Amino acid sequence: MAATNSASSLPRRTRDALLAAQMYYLQDLTMDTIARELGTSRSTVSRLLSHARDTGLVEITVHSPLEEPRRIESEVRRRFGVTAHVVPTPDRMNESDRLERVALTAARILGSFFDSNMNIGIAWGSTMTAISRHLRSHPTHNSKIVQLNGAANPHTTGLLYASEILDRFGRAFGMSVQQFPVPAIFDDPATKEALWRERSIRRVLEMQQALDVALFGLGSPFSGVPSHVYSGGYLDEEDFRALAEAGVVGDVATVFFRADGTDDGIALNQRSSGPDLETLRRAPRRICVLAGEAKLAALEGALQAGLITDLIIDATTARRLVPSDRDRARR
Repeated sequence: MAATNSASSLPRRTRDALLAAQMYYLQDLTMDTIARELGTSRSTVSRLLSHARDTGLVEITVHSPLEEPRRIESEVRRRFGVTAHVVPTPDRMNESDRLERVALTAARILGSFFDSNMNIGIAWGSTMTAISRHLRSHPTHNSKIVQLNGAANPHTTGLLYASEILDRFGRAFGMSVQQFPVPAIFDDPATKEALWRERSIRRVLEMQQALDVALFGLGSPFSGVPSHVYSGGYLDEEDFRALAEAGVVGDVATVFFRADGTDDGIALNQRSSGPDLETLRRAPRRICVLAGEAKLAALEGALQAGLITDLIIDATTARRLVPSDRDRARR
């Protein structure tokens, strides 16, 4: 643990929290001893240590001796070439609680992925909403967040929903935010084509073409925690029928794909405001956050499509993705 600024330039509380953290975590001093040396109370030392953790002065990593998460992560890398972060979750945990557990872990990991001078693409949705609630301050410099797909539908502009997610990320990482105020899915492909020629829209599209990092969840019509695009009035009955006939298993940023990772001939993609899969694949780092076995088919399709470089996933779903010999025997 090291200070990045000179002590004199830091606020008093930050200096005290840093000193307390160094004494507690690096020197193994007790809180009573630290309180005496700082001339304060034990409860104040406790608050200073909490402040150090909450503001990112201290990051705690647990290295589990258990083999299963490491086996899964190694197998995901071997099979798919993807770096996995497996979040321990009880098998009996419901999908809502599982999502919150994964979102909390993702929020803590993202600080190691987001840096200064970056373009970060973020898709809105239930998973991003959950992550945004748990973000911690990790200021960057000269970085931008760009919304990957529009959020408007026939019932709402979607601006409040999407902007709340993006603003939380912007505040946490000190990044400017570029919204994308267009429909999630257009009624007519020709309208999209015309709008995409506008300079104001082309500016956002050009930012999407130059992403350093893309962060997204996967939409699925089968999830126990309904994906927002499937439950929020974005699709009508005809759209659902067309997706079923096309063999769609999921979407990323409202761009739909099949179990084998292909997206050719899926008519709804011609009306989608999300970046095509080839654009997404050009981002050097593509972080997928996923919770719930109901999204397994969507995950397998996204992996087949080569959309993911980093995967943050609950242990139960991860075991289904790369089952052990024992798991196979149970089936």
